[in-house]
Amino acid sequence: MTCLLFLFPFLLHILLSTTEAGKGEWHLLQENIGIVGMHMQLLHNDVVVILDRTDFGFSNLTLPEGRCRNNPREMVVQTDCTAHSLEYDVASNTFRPLFVQTNVWCSSGSVSPDGTLVQTGGFNDGDRTVRTFNPCHSCDWQEFDGGLAARRWYATNHVLPDGRQIVIGGRRQFNYEFYPKTQATAKNTYSLPFMVQTNDAGAENNLYPFVFLNVDGNLFIFANNRAILFDYQRNSIVKTYPEIPGGDPRCYPSTGSAVLLPLKNLQMPSVEAEVLICGGAPRGAFQQTFSGRFVRALKTCARIKITDPNPSWEMETMPGARVMSDMVLLPNGNVLLINGATVGTAGWEMGRNPVLNPFLYKPNNPVGSRFELQNPSNIPRMYHSSAALLRDGRVLVAGSNPHIYYNFSNVLFPTELRLEAFSPSYLEPGFSNVRPRIVSPAPQSQTKLKYAQTLKLRFRVTATLVRDSMLVTMLAPPFVTHSFSMNQRQLVLEPKKLSDVGESTYEIEVTAPRSAILAPPGFYLLFLLHQEIPSHGIWVQIL
Repeated sequence: MTCLLFLFPFLLHILLSTTEAGKGEWHLLQENIGIVGMHMQLLHNDVVVILDRTDFGFSNLTLPEGRCRNNPREMVVQTDCTAHSLEYDVASNTFRPLFVQTNVWCSSGSVSPDGTLVQTGGFNDGDRTVRTFNPCHSCDWQEFDGGLAARRWYATNHVLPDGRQIVIGGRRQFNYEFYPKTQATAKNTYSLPFMVQTNDAGAENNLYPFVFLNVDGNLFIFANNRAILFDYQRNSIVKTYPEIPGGDPRCYPSTGSAVLLPLKNLQMPSVEAEVLICGGAPRGAFQQTFSGRFVRALKTCARIKITDPNPSWEMETMPGARVMSDMVLLPNGNVLLINGATVGTAGWEMGRNPVLNPFLYKPNNPVGSRFELQNPSNIPRMYHSSAALLRDGRVLVAGSNPHIYYNFSNVLFPTELRLEAFSPSYLEPGFSNVRPRIVSPAPQSQTKLKYAQTLKLRFRVTATLVRDSMLVTMLAPPFVTHSFSMNQRQLVLEPKKLSDVGESTYEIEVTAPRSAILAPPGFYLLFLLHQEIPSHGIWVQIL
């Protein structure tokens, strides 16, 4: 009996780790990238920029050519010859160190219309810094001290229809500002009392607010357990949404996650928009961790149609509790919930019981049949982990460090430097004959689009084409950090015309989104779907 009890945890691990067909596969890409993947952004040259805080101490990635970071304002190591940012090349599965001078800890970001990564705020010497990274294989960070009007730590960014970004909130910042500072008034900050009203004493629970551009041009802002529709041009609240049922917080440090579900019927006079918020931690959970009590995370999702005249939340139950998870929009419109824990909250040493199995959420299914459990990873991804969709349809996963410094031994969850990818079931070889392959525009091209322009895609499918199953989706790759993907946005383009042009070769016509309110200017991944199986994406730039 004793032997059986001893073997039980091992047997359970084997059972949980068994790969089940149709539930996705995991692949280890790099054993050691040298830094923690606290922040990630996919760029239009198929590289992923990864950032870590600078005050962890030395990383495991040396800067090239004897270069060192000398910073008398740094709180831990003033002379540091290790990197705290890198560029990961997806195609070659290689990475190179980047040089970041100021502390990006708990910062925010977005990509400008020309494809430049604009990264804002952080901690200590980096809290008012703006950093830019131009996508090229020899480029490095450029930094502008004092580029922000206020200190931004745990803030959220969103790209606006005019190409600017708005930066909202942050610790002890109950206001917002714009970047770039193209006008004299743009140097100002603008009060947002809603951030005061959602600030819980001792826990805050309104950091990294969930922000989405609504289809009417206003911003949906969710903080703590409440949401508003906000006219940022007039600094006024357009609508106040009902409190989320149960009243528990969903933002940092209670840290659920949120997505704007794919926007459809774009040619209709009015477009509907829905927001899905999943997981988090009960009110008071953060404070209880200081006494060694780790409260079970929330297992509910709340979904709301934010364009309804009288909106209400629809509650759903996940297969299990989750806190600190990432929500990734997949090319076919499904949502992948990945990373995180079942107990505790975000924060140093405050999470327990990692969730190794992703959940797949199918928004078009009836309530009660939307969730599917996926195959597990064997790497716990706790506090400071991240996940991002790649052009080939895989999901890149990195990070996890719930410690103040790098710590690899004698801890529950060692600092994690491995990089892996989750391949959803649509990438299984059995779908290869169903999968469309875009041949024009060329996969390596970057097609420029105008609003409402007709786009023709030529593609091949070896299986018999199911014509009424064809769709095209456009997805804006987000800036990912702390369980929220800033600027993640997906649009469904329905075909206008589908023609045969050769053996197993077809041409489909779609219309680009009609306005920058629906699709802010910039680079998008465009996928062609056949029977819900996506092609590899191609890059398009809409301006």
